[in-house]
Amino acid sequence: MEIIKFAKSGLALIFFLFAFNFQTFSQGFAALEKAFSESYELEKSGEYAQALEKLKKLYMEDSYEMNLRLGWLSYSLGSFTESSAYYERAVRLSPYAIEARFGYVYPLAAMGNWAIVKQQYEKILDIDPRNTLANYRMGMIFYGGEDYGTALKYFEKVVNLYPFDYDGVIMYAWSHFKLGKLREAELLFHKALLIRPNDESANEGLSLVK
Repeated sequence: MEIIKFAKSGLALIFFLFAFNFQTFSQGFAALEKAFSESYELEKSGEYAQALEKLKKLYMEDSYEMNLRLGWLSYSLGSFTESSAYYERAVRLSPYAIEARFGYVYPLAAMGNWAIVKQQYEKILDIDPRNTLANYRMGMIFYGGEDYGTALKYFEKVVNLYPFDYDGVIMYAWSHFKLGKLREAELLFHKALLIRPNDESANEGLSLVK
C-alpha cells in the first residue's frame, strides 16, 4: 500500500511540475510574441534602436529566430560587427538554413569581408545548387574580379533556370562579350531587349559588338 501511495504522490508531483513548466513556457512565449510584434512596428517607423532593445531584453543565445532578427536590426542600424555576430550565431544554430547565410553576407559585405561572403555563397550552393540568387551573386563576384570564364558559368545556371530574367541574361551577355564570344553576346543583348525594351546596357553592348 505504501508503494501505491508513494507512486500516486509521485505522479501528482510530476503532473504539478509539468503544469508549472507549461504555464511558465506559455508565459515566456507570450512575452516573446509581444516583443517581436512590437519590434516589427518600431521597425516600420524606422526606430531600429528601440526595435532592437525590445528583443535584447529577452535575448536567448540559443534562439535562431532571435539571433536572425537581431542580426537584421543591427545591420539596419549600421552596427555591422554586432550584426555579423548575431548572424554567425544563427548560422551555427541552423547550419542548413540558407536565409541566415543570406543575411550574414550583408554586414560582411559592408565591412569588405569578401572572402567570407564568397564562402557563404559557396555553402548556400552546397545546400541548394540551383539557388538563383546565390548563383547570380557568385557570378557578379567573379565578373567584378575579371574572371569572366567563371562568371559565365554561374550566369549560365541562372539563365537556364530563368531564361526571361533580365539580370541573368544581361550579365550572361556581357560575360560572353568579355570573353570575345561576340556572336553569342549579340544574340543575348537582343534577348535582353525583348525583356527590357530600349535598355541602355543592352544597346551599349550591341554598339560594341557591331
